[in-house]
Amino acid sequence: MTEPIRSEQQREHRQRVLKGAAILIDVNTSEIRCTVRNMHSHGAELRVPLGVHIPAEFLLYVPVDGIGYKSVVRWREQDRVGVLFVGTAPKPSWHYG
Repeated sequence: MTEPIRSEQQREHRQRVLKGAAILIDVNTSEIRCTVRNMHSHGAELRVPLGVHIPAEFLLYVPVDGIGYKSVVRWREQDRVGVLFVGTAPKPSWHYG
C-alpha cells in the first residue's frame, strides 16, 4: 500500500502562517475567502468554509504576498484543503480585492 500524497508533501518543512487569501476562479464567480495556515515553496494548507465547493484547480491570491498561486487540490479533510502550487500569476485585473 502506498502512502497518501499528503504524507509525501509533508516531507518539506511547512512554515506556519496566518494569511488571509481568496480562491479566484473566474470573472463570473465570487471569490471564496480562506485562510492560509501552513505554507512552503510547493504548496499550502488552507482553511475554507465547510460545504463550499472548491474546484480542482484555481488561483489562490494572497494579498500580503502580492502573488497569485496557481493551485491544484491534492487533499481535503473537512474545512482543510491541501494544495500544490504549479505556478504563479499576477492578481487578475478583474479582481477588486
